[in-house]
Amino acid sequence: MKTLLVPVARHALLDSVLETAVLTARRFDASIEGFGLRPALAEYVPVDMVGGMTWVRDEETDLVEARDCGGLFTAFMERCGIPREAAGTSTAGPRYRWLPDAAPGDGFLAQHARLFNATVVGRPGGGENAPRMTTLEAALFESGRPLVIAPPATPAGIGETVVIAWNGSTETARAMAFAGPFLRKAARIEVLAVETAMVPGPSAEQMAAALNREGLSAQGRTLPAGRRTPGEIFLAEAEAIGCDLLVKGAYTQSRLRQMIFGGPTSHILAHATMPVLMAH
Repeated sequence: MKTLLVPVARHALLDSVLETAVLTARRFDASIEGFGLRPALAEYVPVDMVGGMTWVRDEETDLVEARDCGGLFTAFMERCGIPREAAGTSTAGPRYRWLPDAAPGDGFLAQHARLFNATVVGRPGGGENAPRMTTLEAALFESGRPLVIAPPATPAGIGETVVIAWNGSTETARAMAFAGPFLRKAARIEVLAVETAMVPGPSAEQMAAALNREGLSAQGRTLPAGRRTPGEIFLAEAEAIGCDLLVKGAYTQSRLRQMIFGGPTSHILAHATMPVLMAH
């Protein structure tokens, strides 16, 4: 986990996103690259259903805002004592750099994120000042890399106590592979499964045994659902043991099904209070 990408935009979770990136960088002596995230103009063309008129945002205003984000990013890194990465040098320890004048649109984020070990984003929300779900989904489905999703409240740590929300799926197995650097440094690993949330595949106990054969120390448990949903159980158990990183494969069920019926991924994206490493 040596390279982290942080799309920077003005939203309520920006401090939590930046702190999550710094905590991760310190844990792995990683380089953090930030850039100003701004929607492409095509994303700002709503139609007035009455008059048939459309409008677009001022591109120059968006450019100025993206550059202002560079100032916020740089100031935060300096307050945290993270040095700027010098070109052509191999600096030890965490460091940062800023990508100026990045192309607009979530499509650029998805493509650029392929160069990094992980992208750090904020947990999406429904308010105007919340991170956008479209940004998260672009990186999740198009980058081929994992996301580290920052919670609403700035975390105090990341990766000491790791909970794996296991369901036997390919998606979660892939998320675990991406989480390998965290797992190797964790003090505690819990592999949790919920009886009603499993797909055909190994049990939580089998997965914990496989991690133990790799030299890690993991415990596996399969829990009854009762009246709670699997997403509620994963979060409640994670909070109860002081989890500071939840690992989850994203959308084992289709996004459409989860939009209609709900699902563990949707619940965790809406309610997680700890950092989440997620991959599809």
